Amino acid sequence: MNQLQTENIKLIALGGVGEIGKNMFVVEIGADIFVMDAGLMHPEGEMLGIDVVIPDISYLVENRSRVKAVFLTHGHDENIGGIFYVLQKLSIPVYGTKLTLALVSEKLKEYGLKQSADLRRITADSVIKFGKVKISFFGTNHSIPDSVGVCFHTAAGAIVHTGDFKFDQTPVGSQTAEIVKMANIGKDGVLCLLSDSTNAEKPGYSGSEAVVGEEISKVMYMAEERVIVAVFSSNLYRIQQVLNAAYENGRKLVIAGKNMMNIVQTAIRLGYITAEDDLFITMNEMEKYPKNKLAILTTGSHGEPLAALTRMAKHSHKQLNIVEGDTVLISATPIPGHELAFSKTVDLLYRAGANVVFGQKQIHVSGHGHQEELKLMLNLMKPKFFIPVNGEFKMQKAHEKLAVSVGIKKENIFLIEKGDVVEFLEEEVRTGSKVPSGNVLIDGLGIGDVGNIVLRDRRLLSQDGILIVVVTLDKSKKMIVAGPEILSRGFVYVRESEELLDKATGIVSEIVEKCMKEYNIEWSSIKLSIREALNQYLYEKTKRRPMILPIIMEV
Repeated sequence: MNQLQTENIKLIALGGVGEIGKNMFVVEIGADIFVMDAGLMHPEGEMLGIDVVIPDISYLVENRSRVKAVFLTHGHDENIGGIFYVLQKLSIPVYGTKLTLALVSEKLKEYGLKQSADLRRITADSVIKFGKVKISFFGTNHSIPDSVGVCFHTAAGAIVHTGDFKFDQTPVGSQTAEIVKMANIGKDGVLCLLSDSTNAEKPGYSGSEAVVGEEISKVMYMAEERVIVAVFSSNLYRIQQVLNAAYENGRKLVIAGKNMMNIVQTAIRLGYITAEDDLFITMNEMEKYPKNKLAILTTGSHGEPLAALTRMAKHSHKQLNIVEGDTVLISATPIPGHELAFSKTVDLLYRAGANVVFGQKQIHVSGHGHQEELKLMLNLMKPKFFIPVNGEFKMQKAHEKLAVSVGIKKENIFLIEKGDVVEFLEEEVRTGSKVPSGNVLIDGLGIGDVGNIVLRDRRLLSQDGILIVVVTLDKSKKMIVAGPEILSRGFVYVRESEELLDKATGIVSEIVEKCMKEYNIEWSSIKLSIREALNQYLYEKTKRRPMILPIIMEV
């Protein structure tokens, strides 16, 4: 019997299931651990002050000697944004295509990791061996060039991770989906398929990129003054279409933002974007040209289109503000969970006097396949077992229904959460065990130093504010030397609530004087008594529960 048939195969999700973004999947074959993608996620509404979220890789760190490599399917932040954190913790090679590794290098440069990183380039035709495990790749369509799916060949059958994909018959670039190669993988036998679920709820086919280019050009032709185009910075096909439209309509192009500038320069250097040299002008040169000869390409600091547009609409952007007559073209769909922010940004743009183009014209198509494309992938691969990944639970559930409709047994489909382990043994498939998983929150330069307790405090502060009570005591004389003084921030307006705060001050004085009469004076018990008494009093009077922070000083 082949050794691999007696060795366990484990599939573990560390991110990208039950959520959009933060994609990371672990393929464990025998003693070897392989990591698929290392992405980030944009923070949800309740993650106050958090910049980005990356996966918890405690399991990988605990098993560092067994982790062999990271394989990146493509260069979107949802798939490569957390690679710096992985390389800070683990010394392992990173495999990716030419463009993907170029974008990774730019990210690693920010964290001083570029020199020490072991980046290894692959193509869709590469074959890599780790011991008895053979790993091959296949080209896919997506909204960024050089995207691939990954196939782990084992004696029990192939483990296939599609990455993000669609089937576009008229793509912008030269890369087409390698359908024949996918079919051959399916013919040889697929044990388990891990497939992109982002658009599993949407019927039919995703639109073609070719249509989008024409619509963007029409908008620029019809616009009477400046055109500001907001895109995801990693959507290189869309950026190419904006460049083409500007050139066709005789407009000079301004690139706003360091993030966008870096990506465009990298893509042009590597040959993934083509443009005439005289197409580009700087922000400072805009005054030399009439407004109907200008186009501006922008994105947010983390590659998302909304943040910069919001500042422009509010006239708080350092370099560029929306004025009456501007046409704003938003070639993106809102990230799930951020629809409200998207709607508010559009409202602000209208208030600033802009003509906003989004949604009503086909100026954006998804890079993720719709239901018919997902069915095609399932039919090509013919997997024995199936795990929907890269999507919220409702999307995974919709993908499960599609899989059942093409003939996959429902008991062979696993809807998993972060940390769940699907284990393939010789005669059975076992589920139920878990590994450590969750979120690592990045706030400024701090990585992982903000946890649930800090977030809870931020939520409390945002809801009812804070009350700071300052008292100075003389422990030897058992008397109050100064205070109590109460400071309110975000709770009540002090000038209009003097009676309430005076009463609160009296309550604190009574508690402190009572505690001082005791034989042993415990600061912690005084603080607890102050909190409990004020909490009760303030809730009775205001129905609010501010965070109460007693500060006791001793002379």
